[in-house]
Amino acid sequence: MLRLIATRGGRLLVRPPGAALTPVCSRASSHGEGEASTAVDMSRPLYWNRLDTPLPDRTFKDVLSEEDTALKQKEKGPWGQLTKEEKIAIYRLAFQRTYPEMKQSTGEWKTVVGGIFIFLGLTGLVVIWQSHYVYPPQPRTFGEDWQARQLQRMLDMRVNPIEGFSAKWDYEKGQWK
Repeated sequence: MLRLIATRGGRLLVRPPGAALTPVCSRASSHGEGEASTAVDMSRPLYWNRLDTPLPDRTFKDVLSEEDTALKQKEKGPWGQLTKEEKIAIYRLAFQRTYPEMKQSTGEWKTVVGGIFIFLGLTGLVVIWQSHYVYPPQPRTFGEDWQARQLQRMLDMRVNPIEGFSAKWDYEKGQWK
């Protein structure tokens, strides 16, 4: 039983009694460089910046500063009194990007095409390496001399003389019909 201290289960016994009940963000700060990690509350809706979802379930900024709160109060009044910059700031409280900003190309296609070319290049190198070091040399029957002699032999034997190979050869003139 004393060896349990060195195991995972034993470490639970050695910890202070309140350590198991502390939140993750406060314990994580002691392991890193002093920064506490924040946990995302998955019970609340998340903000998505997508073209097919014009109105996300929540606003972009949840926690408002004093300036943002004052701007939200001004928003409740007549919009004719707001300046263009204030209207844009109010929009940016609710949405991160506009539709033209979302539709702007990111250049990701260049990365995809580059990756495809790298993959094809590496595949070509593997094929060349295999043809030199893995595959045996071509058999002698693939050579042009052998194939010419094989053709002449088949014509001399009159292979398939009715509809096939020999039917297309003129034996008197020694050429193809």
